[in-house]
Amino acid sequence: MTRKFTEKRILIATHNAGKLEEMSQLFAPKGISVVGAAEMNLAEPEETESTFVGNARIKAHAAVKATGLPALSDDSGIEVEALDNAPGVFTADWAETPNGRDFMLAMTKTHSKLEEIAAPHPRRARFCATLVLAWPDGHDEVFAGKVNGTLVWPIRGKLGHGYDPMFQPDGYDITFAEMDADQKNAISHRADAFSKLMSGCFD
Repeated sequence: MTRKFTEKRILIATHNAGKLEEMSQLFAPKGISVVGAAEMNLAEPEETESTFVGNARIKAHAAVKATGLPALSDDSGIEVEALDNAPGVFTADWAETPNGRDFMLAMTKTHSKLEEIAAPHPRRARFCATLVLAWPDGHDEVFAGKVNGTLVWPIRGKLGHGYDPMFQPDGYDITFAEMDADQKNAISHRADAFSKLMSGCFD
């Protein structure tokens, strides 16, 4: 049995304003107030694990320890089959530059690596998201979501973020970056993990 969430306030262990906004909207109907890591002046812990769940656990438990509030964190990325599931947990690292993250750079790097090995088409990939909800007593619950699709080149679309312009989900002829937020949020890896979280701990 998963533990039910009975508190009225939850800390979202992210410094990403877009993610915080998205999660606030999801929790609003439940009457739960949301606070973000930046608001609480939390440092970002070092992500030293080689799995999504490992890094999500680091973030959730660090936030709980620092604030005493139950915390929700997520770790997500894209896995490209022909690249042995890289970049995976290192998705954001592939975008790192001295001036911040550049996902055009990351997408170009991914495409170049696929070209170098002459990866056959369709080039299969999946977006993965793992949510960890942690309580002050050390208990946590884990929910994983994913969405399968193919990579396109040249990239298409101006919406979304990260690898969205390169990813076309199965069953659609447009990329995540060509979908409006409502359409993407209904089928995304994070939506998949969220629906499991909601039915596990909140319904």
